[in-house]
Amino acid sequence: MTDGDTNLPTIERKLGLQIWGIENMKMVPVPEKAYGTFFEGDCYIILHTKRTSRGTAVDLHYWIGKDSSQDEQGAAAVYVTQLDNALGGSPVQHREVQGHESETFQSYFRNGIIYKKGGVASGFKHVETNMYNIKRLLHVKGKKHVSATEVVLSWDSFNKGDVFLLDLGKVLIQWNGPSCSIAEKSRGLALARSIRDSERGGRAQIGIIDNEKDSPDLMQIMRMVLGERRGELRDAIPDTKADELQKANVRLYHVYEKDNDLVVQEIATRPLTQDLLQHEDCYILDQGGFKIYVWRGKASSPEEKKAAFTRAVGFIQAKGYPSSTNVEVINDGAESAMFKQLFQRWTEKNETQGLGKVYTTGKIAKVEQVKFDTTQLHARPELAAEQRMVDDASGEIEVWRIEDLQMQPVNPKTYGQFYGGDCYLVLYTYLRSGRPHYVLYMWQGRHASVDEITACALNAIELDKKYGDEAVQVRVTMGKEPRHFLAIFKGKLVIYEGGTSRAQKSAPEPAIRLFQVRGTDEVNTKATEVPARASSLNSNDVFLLTTSQVCYLWCGKGCSGDEREMAKMVADIVSRRDKHTILEGQEPAEFWEALGGKAPYASEKRFQEQITHYQPRLFECSNQTGRFIMTEVVGFCQEDLDEDDVMLLDTWEEIFLWVGKASNEYERKEAIASAKEYLKTHPAGRDLATPIILVKQGYEPLNFTGWFNAWDPYKWSDGKTYEEMKNSLGDVSAISEIKVDLNNISLNKRTLSVTSLASSSNPNASSEYKSHFNHSDSNSYSNSSNYNSNSSPSLMPNGEGVYSREVLMNRTVDELPEGVDPTRKEFYLSDADFHDIFGKSKEEFYQMPKWKQQNEKKQCGLF
Repeated sequence: MTDGDTNLPTIERKLGLQIWGIENMKMVPVPEKAYGTFFEGDCYIILHTKRTSRGTAVDLHYWIGKDSSQDEQGAAAVYVTQLDNALGGSPVQHREVQGHESETFQSYFRNGIIYKKGGVASGFKHVETNMYNIKRLLHVKGKKHVSATEVVLSWDSFNKGDVFLLDLGKVLIQWNGPSCSIAEKSRGLALARSIRDSERGGRAQIGIIDNEKDSPDLMQIMRMVLGERRGELRDAIPDTKADELQKANVRLYHVYEKDNDLVVQEIATRPLTQDLLQHEDCYILDQGGFKIYVWRGKASSPEEKKAAFTRAVGFIQAKGYPSSTNVEVINDGAESAMFKQLFQRWTEKNETQGLGKVYTTGKIAKVEQVKFDTTQLHARPELAAEQRMVDDASGEIEVWRIEDLQMQPVNPKTYGQFYGGDCYLVLYTYLRSGRPHYVLYMWQGRHASVDEITACALNAIELDKKYGDEAVQVRVTMGKEPRHFLAIFKGKLVIYEGGTSRAQKSAPEPAIRLFQVRGTDEVNTKATEVPARASSLNSNDVFLLTTSQVCYLWCGKGCSGDEREMAKMVADIVSRRDKHTILEGQEPAEFWEALGGKAPYASEKRFQEQITHYQPRLFECSNQTGRFIMTEVVGFCQEDLDEDDVMLLDTWEEIFLWVGKASNEYERKEAIASAKEYLKTHPAGRDLATPIILVKQGYEPLNFTGWFNAWDPYKWSDGKTYEEMKNSLGDVSAISEIKVDLNNISLNKRTLSVTSLASSSNPNASSEYKSHFNHSDSNSYSNSSNYNSNSSPSLMPNGEGVYSREVLMNRTVDELPEGVDPTRKEFYLSDADFHDIFGKSKEEFYQMPKWKQQNEKKQCGLF
């Protein structure tokens, strides 16, 4: 097919996911029930649309199975180009290769991705197997992004570090490697439950093997299917992920054709700036071979735009990168968040932002006061996140200075005064829901010694322990104080460039000092000492010049009345001398003399800054084998915070480190170092002084939870742990008592016949799909001759596995048909009756907590 062909199906403009497979060079829709399952011999097209604060964001992927043909791959690429044109050039386009999918792609399938063998090009056919006549082994990999691949039914497929699912139709046995983490086990269980509920209509049992010795019955079944294990299992296979140092190696290339040759010209390396991208051209951004971005300028030729994927693949080959390297094609003006964050600064056209209020002179952009109240913050936690405010700053504070590597209390009369030669600990206590919460700030002076900075961190840990390890720890670098830190000192924050507040000072204070005061109210004001010379002045601000005789309040032409009032309050802190207010241009000679004479200084209007959109990003941090690895969680939610994790939330102005209760000691100790490493290796060349905030599970402040949609404060108190989810499956040892139809072999706790298993019939008896992609395993109730219907109570005489609602509702055990499980009557309803009675699908119902399921069943007469 060619680019000119118009074989596009009707595309619905709707939110969510739409998937098509390539069959005979045509796009064939995939049923929703099959989303997340991909055949290795096929290619797919995936369209994802989500709502954002700025409208909608559209991502268009084409997925390449490892056994797919070149023709199918070419057809998928052409269809993506046609779809992009049909959607007005708004989608971000992605090339995905099986086993190497982007984090964005994986985020669509929260329960995991399943790879199945088969496909037109590979010579296999998709098979529709009797749901109870299945025998397969799935290798489950991933902690945040899960994929399951069909592997050979043999112990040789196993290793110590991963989860494996032995799927026998009516029984799913989850075998957890001894090196698996809790999160990996939980993700494996979520996948097993998804297979049970979506493919088996909830009519399968799940058994879990955490320790082989504790599960003899399940292990006996494993041995019957896989044979006796000989030798030791292989060690865990480490993930081959790019580390952050590799990802930081970004290079921008201008790629064009000259005399039928592809010319690749390097333009720039890290840090990249937005002005490098010219609208008339196309560019390739190489992120250390980890990912390739193609940026297409608005004014570039149609030929150049069409050749985007081809050029990217040619570039990958020329560089010797793996053919599985991710490719993302981006249109000028529709850039993805991940692309923007590779640049030092990314601004949107015709949008500006200031530090706050804009005055009538248009000269200054200052921080506008936002009236906070606790009720508003709790009702709108996103406001707390956006404004970087934990609360309304009305709590209590205690301050200590690090002296001789120990904590020394600071006189409350001097609270708010910080010296650049010192380190301080500031404990802020506030009430939330009637109980105290704590924020512990570690303020590090620019001239403090390494020993003092280290002692500050160590003393913070000890102070945190005193308060039950509940404090949120915030690293504050001098000059980078967050807004809440300013607010708790009520407009009286003064930062001295050097020196110390200790009683025994090694050097006398300078006779002349100059302070720049910025802020309009008690929430956002601070005074910072600057060099006492005329060149430090700025017409937009108020300055305090202190001498041995007088304190001058110098008011620049661009300052406001609010700023002058705040400066007067600060002046009483920095000097006890008489205060003289002078306006710019009316300075007495003594003023210039104190500054060492007149000199040029900043007098231009401070215009509003252009707005910079940075989407918050969540990462799982690990330091395996000495390599710093981060896995991004796209489209994150609270569920992605696992108890055994250390997670990093980047909101650009602040870095949050969330520490789970079950995270290991090494990761907890290395958390701050990991955050510093993240800033250091960030492709955009981030400010290393960005505040780092350490948050403990269960003690999250509002300015953290506000970045998550629908935060549930009771998730970890009411939610189920892995062990609780495991126990909710029932008595694991009793699973082998259930008659398992394994090719006419009944397995139970008392008799297990290996001989009959060996003579069992072919498990792959199947029929072809009517259409290559028009299938759904969950509806495949084939009456295979290999299946003994009398051995299962769940398949009904009508052959459809269902009963009418009249037969099931409000019936006693004796009144139910033979074989119906009285504790699971709803299983036997048709999908239509189920939705009509419960108002939701079976899959949605079984994702609810057990107690909610029971309550609804009681109300509907099905308990």
